[in-house]
Amino acid sequence: MENNDTKQTSENRATQSQEAQTPKESRFKSFTKKFRRKIGDGTANNDLREDTPPKEKTNNTIQAHSARVARDSVQTPTQDTHSPQKSFAQRPAQKKFKSTQTANQTKDSHKPEQEKKFKGRQWSGKNPNAKNRTEDKDIVENGVRSVKNPNEKDNLSLHKDLRRGVEANTKIQRESLNTHTKLNLNTKASVRITPLGGLGEIGGNITVIETQNSAIIIDVGMSFPDESMHGVDILIPDFSYIHAIKDKIAGVIITHAHEDHIGAVPYLYKQLQFPLYGTPLPLGMIGSKFDEHGLKKYRSYFKIVQKRQPIKIGEFEIEWINITHSVIDASALAIKTEAGTIIHTGDFKIDHTPIDNMPTDLHRLAHYGEEGVMLLLSDSTNSHRSGTTPSEASVGPTFDTLFKQANGRVIMSTFSSNIHRVYQAINYGRLYNRKVAVIGRSMEKNLEIARELGYIEIPQNIFIEAHEVEKYPDNEILIVTTGSQGETMSALYRMATDEHRHIKIKPSDMVIISAKAIPGNEGSVSTVLNFLMKAGARVAYQDFSEIHVSGHAAQEEQKLMLRLIKPKFFLPVHGEYNHIAKHKETAIKCGVLEKNIFLMEDGDQIEVNPNYMRKVRSVKNGKIFIDNQINRQVDMDIVDDRQTLANDGIVIVSMQVSKERKILNSKISSYGLVANKEDKGFEKEMTEILELVVKNYKKEHFNAKTIEQEIQGTFRKHIFKKVKKYPTIEAMVYVL
Repeated sequence: MENNDTKQTSENRATQSQEAQTPKESRFKSFTKKFRRKIGDGTANNDLREDTPPKEKTNNTIQAHSARVARDSVQTPTQDTHSPQKSFAQRPAQKKFKSTQTANQTKDSHKPEQEKKFKGRQWSGKNPNAKNRTEDKDIVENGVRSVKNPNEKDNLSLHKDLRRGVEANTKIQRESLNTHTKLNLNTKASVRITPLGGLGEIGGNITVIETQNSAIIIDVGMSFPDESMHGVDILIPDFSYIHAIKDKIAGVIITHAHEDHIGAVPYLYKQLQFPLYGTPLPLGMIGSKFDEHGLKKYRSYFKIVQKRQPIKIGEFEIEWINITHSVIDASALAIKTEAGTIIHTGDFKIDHTPIDNMPTDLHRLAHYGEEGVMLLLSDSTNSHRSGTTPSEASVGPTFDTLFKQANGRVIMSTFSSNIHRVYQAINYGRLYNRKVAVIGRSMEKNLEIARELGYIEIPQNIFIEAHEVEKYPDNEILIVTTGSQGETMSALYRMATDEHRHIKIKPSDMVIISAKAIPGNEGSVSTVLNFLMKAGARVAYQDFSEIHVSGHAAQEEQKLMLRLIKPKFFLPVHGEYNHIAKHKETAIKCGVLEKNIFLMEDGDQIEVNPNYMRKVRSVKNGKIFIDNQINRQVDMDIVDDRQTLANDGIVIVSMQVSKERKILNSKISSYGLVANKEDKGFEKEMTEILELVVKNYKKEHFNAKTIEQEIQGTFRKHIFKKVKKYPTIEAMVYVL
C-alpha cells in the first residue's frame, strides 16, 4: 500500500512539475483530465486543498465552481431544488460531466439564472492582508479624543493623534469666524443705506436705511462751518431726500446725545414730524432744544426705549445696545431686516472702567456676531490711532494733580455734553473744598438734565451763581464753563477777551482745557489760548497725556468690534475719507474681504443683500447754513456774497449826470480793496476814468441803465490790472 501511495505521489509531483512548465491552456486540460480521473474516489477536494500550489488553487477553485453550476443547471424539472445537496464526493461523475461541450452549452443556455445565483452569493472570509480600518478610525466622544497607543516605543502614533486634534480645533475656529453661512442666501430682499451727512467731514451725521416699503433715519446731527462761511454758526443736512421718501419713514432713531448726532433735529421737525426713538438722555437734550425753538408740542413724538429690548419699527426690528463714549447713555444699534442683520456702532470706544461702571455690552454684540451679521457700519474717527483709547477714568488723576497745584481759581472748560468729565471735575472741586460755578447756557442745561434724570448725584449746596464768585476766596472757586473749541460767543472766549460781565481772567487762575480741537477749529482754539496767556493765566492744554481722552475707538478697539461682529459686508462711517480708508485696512486685516467693503460719500445709495453689495445711485445732499443767533437758515447766495466781499472787496459809484453827458456830482468809495490812506488817490483815479466813460458814451444809447453797465465793466477791468482783484461794483447813476 505504501509503495502504491508513494508511486502515486511521485506521479502527482511529476505531473505538477510538467504542468508548471507547460502553457496555461495545456495546464488547464491536464488538470481537467486529472480532475475527472479522481472525482470518482472523492480525492479531488483534498487535492485542491492540499496538493495544488497557491497560484493554481484559485484557478482550480473557479473550475470546480463552474462544474458545480453546470451540474445544477442540467437538473430535471422534477428534481426538488430545496432538498439538501449532496457533497461533491458523493455525486456520480457521469451526472455532473457528460462532456465538456455539453456543460458549456448548458452553461450558456442558462446564463441569466447563473448570474443571479452568483450575485446572491457573497464571500464572507477575512483578508489577512487588508488594513484594519477600525483600528485607524478617529473616535471623539463629548469633544474628547483619546490616545490610541499610549505604550508605543516612539511618538509617531501620539503625534498623529495630536495632529488630528489640531486639525479639528482649526476647523472649528475657522467655522466660528465665518458665520455668513447662517445668512439666508436665498432671499431676494435687500436694504438700501444712504448717508446724507457724516462722511468727508467730522460731524453732521445722518443716515437713511430703507426697504421697499419702510425707512428709518439714524441720527440728525449738525456740523461746524469753515472759515469761508461768514456769519454762519452751524451747518445742518439738506433734507430734500427725506422729503422725497417721507411717506414711508417709520421713525427717527437716536444713538446718543452729542450735537453732531442730535443738533439738527429741531430744524428737521420744523419741516417734518416722525416718531422719535431714543434713550432718556438724548431725548431730554432734544426736548430742551425743542423748548428753545418753540417746538414743545412735538414732544408727543418722543418714544423712550429700553436697551436689550428689540422694538418693531416699520419693517425693522431694532435693539439699542449699551456702548461707551464720551457722553453717557450712548448706544449701538442691532437692526434686523428680512435681508439680514445690520449692526450700527454709533460713536464708540471700548472702556472697561467707565465712570458709571456701565461698560460696553460686549456680550450682546457677540451674540449677534454668532447669529450672523450681514452688514456692519462702524465709527472711523480714530482709525489712524494705534493701540487703545484710554479710559475716561484716567482723567481723574490728572485733575487731582492740577487741583493740588492751583493757588487761585480753577477754570475748567470741556464739551458741554461730556457729563462724566464735568462730574469728575466737580468731585475734585468738592475734594479740595471749592464752590462750583457753572457758566454757559448749554453746560448749565445739560448738567441740570443729567442730575434730574439720575445719571449723576451732586449736592445742590456746592453750586453758586456767576455773580457770587467774587464773594469767595480764589482758592475756593471752581468754574466749569464752555468754550473749549474757541467759539467766539462762548463764556471762556468772553472771559479771555475781558468781555464777560462777571468773570475776568487773573494771573493766579489755573485754566484747564480738557478737550481736543475738532478738525477745523484749531485756529479758534489757538486764539483763545493766546488771550488767556496774555492775561497771565496758567493754561493746561495737552500738557498731560490724560488731560483729555477721546471718546472714539482706536485701532485695537476697532479690531475687537470687527472680530465680535464678524460681518460679511462692511461700511466704515463717521469721518473724513482718509479715516474711512484707514478703517478699511483694519477691516481687511480682521478677515473682511476687500470686495465686501465700500467707501461711501454723502449721497451714495448702497444696496445690500446677503449675496452682494453695490452702489445703485446718488441722491441730493448738501448743507444748509444756520445763524444760531436767530435760529434761522441763511441762504447760500448770502454766504457767497459775504465770501466775495471778504475776498475781493467792493466799489460803490454814485453819480448825477445831465442829458448832455456832463457830470454834475459823483462819489466813489471802496472797501476791502485799498488801504484807508490810499482812498483819496484811488477815488481821484477812478473819477478820471468815470469822466472818460461818460464823455465817450454814444448819445443815442445814453440812459441810466446802460451807463451803469458800462461803468461796471470798465471799472472791473481797470481795477484788476491795478490790484489783481475782481471787486463787486455797485453803480448808481441818475440822469437829470
